[in-house]
Amino acid sequence: MDMKKRIYLELRNRTPSDVKELVLDNCRSNEGKIEGLTDEFEELEFLSTINVGLTSVANLPKLNKLKKLELSDNRISGGLEVLAEKCPNLTHLNLSGNKIKDLSTIEPLKKLESLKSLDLFNCEVTNLNDYRENVFKLLPQLTYLDGYDKEDKEAPDSDAEAYPEGLDDEDEDDDEEEEYDEDAAPGDDDEEEEGDEEEEEGEEEEEDDISGEEEEEELNDGEVEDEDDYEEERGQKRKRELDEEGEEDD
Repeated sequence: MDMKKRIYLELRNRTPSDVKELVLDNCRSNEGKIEGLTDEFEELEFLSTINVGLTSVANLPKLNKLKKLELSDNRISGGLEVLAEKCPNLTHLNLSGNKIKDLSTIEPLKKLESLKSLDLFNCEVTNLNDYRENVFKLLPQLTYLDGYDKEDKEAPDSDAEAYPEGLDDEDEDDDEEEEYDEDAAPGDDDEEEEGDEEEEEGEEEEEDDISGEEEEEELNDGEVEDEDDYEEERGQKRKRELDEEGEEDD
């Protein structure tokens, strides 16, 4: 997808002046240049153009409110003086993975007085002797270089990352839906557990009923046996009495 079409899609029926964040990562630039961006994006604060094949930033429009610019994994080797003119209020600049070989290439960045964080990972310039010390001398306004300050203390996440607010609306909506589903699930489990408990109680009551009936049957059987024994004993006693009377008559 080319950059112009990507910008059109990212607008989502908004006007350029309504956009504060614009992510154009992995689309195609035309002849290595930025295209489709205009001065109408006057409220833009964050722009990301990672891996779009840029060789130049010359076509950047005037973006006075731009604070964070992602240019990593492109083929930029110079022409950075444009940034001070087009984006004078930049605070974070990521040039990781570009064709920057020497300190003179980044020297124009000294005009970016608000620049606080600069990333040059995987650029040849990082292989120079005393690279970090020389960059901090060249750009005294910097607080963080490649995520660390002069004392090698790591930057907080908000400074180390080029765009802490990089989530778009769709991602936020997806997260909300997932949270909703997660919240709903325990309720279903509770209902199932309650149903299982009721079923177990019913089974226990049935067992009690059955055991009660068995005990009653045993008692009844016992009573019948006792009654038979009693009748038998009475019969034997009556027979003895008759025998005794017969003997007396004789």
